[in-house]
Amino acid sequence: MSKTPFNKPALTYFQQLQQLKDRGLAIDNEEKTLHLLETISYYRLSGYWYPLLADKENHVFKQGANFDTAFKLYCFDSKLRKLIVCELEKIEIAIRAKMIYILAHKFGAFWFSDPTIFKNPVKHADSITKIGQEYSRSDEEFIKSFKNKYSDPLPPSWISIEVTSFGTLSMLYNNLLPGKAKREIANHFGISDNVFETWLHSIVYLRNICAHHSRLWNRSMSIRPQIPQKVTKDWINTTQVQSNKVYFMLSIIRFLLQTVNPNTSFTKKIKTLLSEYDNVDIKAMNFPVNWEKELLWR
Repeated sequence: MSKTPFNKPALTYFQQLQQLKDRGLAIDNEEKTLHLLETISYYRLSGYWYPLLADKENHVFKQGANFDTAFKLYCFDSKLRKLIVCELEKIEIAIRAKMIYILAHKFGAFWFSDPTIFKNPVKHADSITKIGQEYSRSDEEFIKSFKNKYSDPLPPSWISIEVTSFGTLSMLYNNLLPGKAKREIANHFGISDNVFETWLHSIVYLRNICAHHSRLWNRSMSIRPQIPQKVTKDWINTTQVQSNKVYFMLSIIRFLLQTVNPNTSFTKKIKTLLSEYDNVDIKAMNFPVNWEKELLWR
C-alpha cells in the first residue's frame, strides 16, 4: 500500500470536541471535556475511547458511547500504573540488594568490572560505560564522599550499583556467565535463572510504560516474559494465560512480593481497584475466569 504525507491540521480544543460529537461520542459535560482535552490531550485520551469505536477505520463510535466511559478507563489505568510503580520499587531494590550481596561475595567488590564473568564483552563494555555515566551524574552525598577520598575510577559494587539504573542492572544479570551465583540470585526469588532473565527485562519494560504514563490496561507487551515450568513459591495456572498481557505481569509482581514483602496488601489493592472500576473489561487484560481462586491471589 502506498503511503501519503501527513497533512491533517492541528485542531483547537473546541474543534476537537466537535469532532468527537460529529463521530457519535456523547458528551455530558462539555466544559469538563474541554478542560480534559486541554490538560491531558486528545491523542492520549484517544487510546481509551478506541474500544468504543464501532468503525475504527473511519472513527465512528458505537451507539451510546460516552466520553465519561473513556475517561473512567483513563482514571483506572492511571491508578493501576501508580499501584504497579509502588510495588516495583520494592522489587527492584530487593533484586539490586541480592545481586550486590551474592556477586560481591563470590567475585569481589568490583565484580561488575570483571570481564571474565560475563558472556559478551561488547555488552559488558556498554554496561560499564553506562555505570560510569550514571556515577558521574550522581549527586548523592556518598558518591561525592567516595570521589573526594578514593582514586578508583568507580566505587565498589555496593556503591556503584546503588546509582545504576535498573535497566543496566538487568543487562548485567543477563550477560552473566551461567553458574552457581547467577542461579542463587534467581532461586532466592523462586525461579530459574533463565526465567529470571526474561522477568527482569519485562519489569524494566513495564516500569518504563508506567514512568511515561503510557496506556497499560489492554496493552500487548512487546517484551514477553518466559512462563516458568518450575517454581518454589505459589504461582498461577498458565494454561490459558498470555505472558504478554497485564494479568501475567501483575502475577509476576505478586509472585516476587512473596519474597520481597510477604505481608503485602497488593492483592487487596488490585481487587479494590477492580471493584471501584467495575466497568473495566478485565478480559482485555487477560484475567482468566475465577482468577481470584488462584492460590497466588487468595
